Amino acid sequence: MVITDKTVADKLSAYLHHRITLEKLVDWAEDAMMDGIFDPKRARKIRPVVARLGLADVKAFGLAWDDCKRLLKKLGYAAHVDVVRV
Repeated sequence: MVITDKTVADKLSAYLHHRITLEKLVDWAEDAMMDGIFDPKRARKIRPVVARLGLADVKAFGLAWDDCKRLLKKLGYAAHVDVVRV
């Protein structure tokens, strides 16, 4: 499977929606960096984002909301927050 902008945005979205843990996101990113096939037309944009996600479990790097917004923007996506009553 080729890793595209959408692939990475979907993984980040799954993390932000609590469908996957940070650990799972990091594992996916590390595997993608080692074995993934990146969209050749967008690899220069995608690889640095995936590499950054692979470091998100390191305390010095972490993964804050602003980081997610910035990474998504690099891929051509935007993140928005909805506040709803529960």
